[in-house]
Amino acid sequence: RFSLLLLNLEEYYFEQHTANHIINKDCKDERKFRGSLKICSKSIIFEPDDNIEPIIKIPLRDCINIKAPEDNEANNPFTRNTSGGISVVCSQVFLIKERNVIAPYKTVRGRTEHLFQLDVPGKVGDVVQTLHQLYRASCLDKMGDQAAMITAILQSRLARTSFDKNRFQSISEKLHMECKAEMVTPLVTNPGHVCVTDANLYFQPLNGYPKPVVQITLQNVRRIYKRRHGLMPLGLEVFCTENDLCSDIYLKFYNYQDRDEVYFLIATYIENHIAEHTAESYMLQWQRGHLSNYQYLLHLNNLADRSCNDLSQYPVFPWIIADYSSSVLDLKKPETFRDLSKPVGALNKERLDRLVTRYQEMPEPKFMYGSHYSSPGYVLFYLVRVAPEYMLCLQNGKFDHADRMFNSIAETWKNCLDGATDFKELIPEFYENDSSFLVNSLKLDLGKRQGGKMVEDVELPPWASGPDDFLQKSQEALESPYVSEHLHEWIDIIFGYKQKGSEAVAAHNVFHPLTYEGGVDLNSIMDPNEKVALLTQILEFGQTPKQLFTTPHPQRIIPKLKSLSRTSSHSISIAESPVSPNEESFEDLTEESITLAWNNIAKLKLDKQYKIHKEAITGIAVTCNGSSVFTTSQDSTLKMFSKESKTIQRSVSFSNMALSSCLILPGDTTVISSSWDNHIYFYSIAFGRQQDVLMGHDDAVSKICWRDGRLYSASWDSTVKVWHCVPGETLSNKKHHFELLAELEHDVSVNTIDLNAANTILASGTKEGTISVWDVSTATVLHQLPCHSGTVFHAAFSPDSRHLLSTGEDCCFKVIDVQTGMLISSVTAEEPQRCFKWDGNTILSGSQSGELLIWDILGGKVIERIKGHTGAVMSMWMNEQCNSVITGGEDKQIMFWKLQY
Repeated sequence: RFSLLLLNLEEYYFEQHTANHIINKDCKDERKFRGSLKICSKSIIFEPDDNIEPIIKIPLRDCINIKAPEDNEANNPFTRNTSGGISVVCSQVFLIKERNVIAPYKTVRGRTEHLFQLDVPGKVGDVVQTLHQLYRASCLDKMGDQAAMITAILQSRLARTSFDKNRFQSISEKLHMECKAEMVTPLVTNPGHVCVTDANLYFQPLNGYPKPVVQITLQNVRRIYKRRHGLMPLGLEVFCTENDLCSDIYLKFYNYQDRDEVYFLIATYIENHIAEHTAESYMLQWQRGHLSNYQYLLHLNNLADRSCNDLSQYPVFPWIIADYSSSVLDLKKPETFRDLSKPVGALNKERLDRLVTRYQEMPEPKFMYGSHYSSPGYVLFYLVRVAPEYMLCLQNGKFDHADRMFNSIAETWKNCLDGATDFKELIPEFYENDSSFLVNSLKLDLGKRQGGKMVEDVELPPWASGPDDFLQKSQEALESPYVSEHLHEWIDIIFGYKQKGSEAVAAHNVFHPLTYEGGVDLNSIMDPNEKVALLTQILEFGQTPKQLFTTPHPQRIIPKLKSLSRTSSHSISIAESPVSPNEESFEDLTEESITLAWNNIAKLKLDKQYKIHKEAITGIAVTCNGSSVFTTSQDSTLKMFSKESKTIQRSVSFSNMALSSCLILPGDTTVISSSWDNHIYFYSIAFGRQQDVLMGHDDAVSKICWRDGRLYSASWDSTVKVWHCVPGETLSNKKHHFELLAELEHDVSVNTIDLNAANTILASGTKEGTISVWDVSTATVLHQLPCHSGTVFHAAFSPDSRHLLSTGEDCCFKVIDVQTGMLISSVTAEEPQRCFKWDGNTILSGSQSGELLIWDILGGKVIERIKGHTGAVMSMWMNEQCNSVITGGEDKQIMFWKLQY
């Protein structure tokens, strides 16, 4: 029945002794109860063995006298039965859990004496001495002085004890480090010793409660986070699960060096097993539909220091539904949903106008909202039916007034819209599967409302048939297309760029300065009383999450049509796929066959290989019917290879300089090659001769693209040029006419370019590792990011143009969100990857050593390695169906690959 929640906030439980509690000693109605006496930093608690009897809590500051009967009394044969006794005289006591019922504490005022008889009489002297020390601390006027004295007592106790090595799981375990720390649970912390070995993390509480030792096997650890606890960087939270809300242990250290060392030891251990997740890697998975909205919000909360073990930083989830009156919930109507682009305080215009007026008249530091959207009081407001003891702990043994309780969903929502000081969001429990927080199954007496009605279960909206149905529909709403389209707007407010600064002011999202990380530096406050008061205020008031994004958060990608899910069985043949007989079915079929190909890309097999050049192959282009393959090489030749006859049918040299890339114009009549001699050559396939030359650059041309009658050329002269080409009449000797439409200036040599599907956005990668994203129509830079250290080898848009993938000399793959320019993923390979193809989820890359690698970019890992060239893979071509690949290597060979499934 005893729990740490019976302690006051910031109180410690030190030790316990088996004892008898004697009331009205030597009187007719003397009563004796067996139980356990617990010594805490601000109170004495006696827990009787008999459940019917109440737990007794005596605050030390209400004690009048604490003493052991005098020695001469102890030696008196007539009073022998009081040996081992401690007498406590006090002015008030609290009775808790009488008849084992959770209810508000009963207060008994007036002078009473309690005698506790310890089973081990020899301990009496020490216990009385400890109680006198703690009593002196509780009598100090100032909170800061009290806290300092209790901390000194605690630290001396910790210093006198150490971790009991007999608790190790195995005798061969090697100790890495040991230090002092506290285990954190909601509202209370428990001091003890932490031990890290080569196999386990241990915590041994000083008081042996709730068990002598807590053990976490390092092999089971999945995630580990550094935490801010009480505004200080001293917390560490360890999870042995991937998607759970609650952790396995949360520790708070006494200095950040200990915290960082434990973090380092565990992180190093798990690094060998698990890739560390960042907000960006989760974002990519969420954008591409591999994480649900719920899972993504859970991960963001975790990364932003929100924890179920810290009620002042509890995970925050949004109000989603705005309709609590209809009998049917229509998730297709936008009006059903709350406006996710605004904080709760800005949802009601009239209220907001009043708040803004007040804000404008306020002296610095200004804030719009006097209360926060997440605080310990709000969390327990929602959870009081399942966590009543937490509410009693927070509110000094009382429940809230019955009319202020969480009585009805609709009423709570209305209050959040209209209330003068109510701006709270929701908690994750509203989108999970356990509806017990909506039901008073513990039969708690939570009081009577004004109309005489008792507070029972939470009143649900008409569209919910019961608590489980309410949660089910809330989950459906959270995962609905409307929310998927708008959730990024709410993320901007809570975790993103609208959280602070001028953007926060514009979004009406300004809270009290104390709620923000870095809003106050506790270390700079010298007065201990001021520090304690400020900390208490901050923890009760609630805290704003750590800011995770400083630029607008990208939107989720909403698929237009359902393609085969990646988890579907690979054996589905295209014929079996249900295709609607309309004009889209051909496209649907192509899309399904592409998805199928990428699902099976690991089954790529080498079909044939030919050595056709004298130097490395730099470009590959294939005619529409697939019969002729054109290749360029550093040996300065353009060659035409026939797949049918397996022979070289043409070989041309335009100059003695290397060629860097090639492409075939629509109609399969002309091949264009770019050269290191600064020129671009047009070669007529039909006439077998050089038809034209464009002298467009002042240094080597590194890459060319052709789209809709326009040629895009990248060069080491630090430019990308856009040309309009009017074809010449091939028979008479009239040349092409080239008109320069745009010039995109860079600071250094440009090595690669790509265009999005709509030909509106161009991406370029330079020799110094910069990626630039350009608006082609206005020739302006939209985003510029220093992505790689060293040359960017290749960059390409995803098929839906939402993401840009690049690879460079630094062995890294980087993913950029095109709309916002945010770098959202980084994956490091063992060696540079020279070229690749990707579908937005999976990458087929050609490596420096000649291997082909298949990557799951979301998981950041290699799925398959395929032996290929004996030197670097320099170029790669893939057909439209994605089931046929040609690679060209440093080993002068071209290789034909086929998908076999």
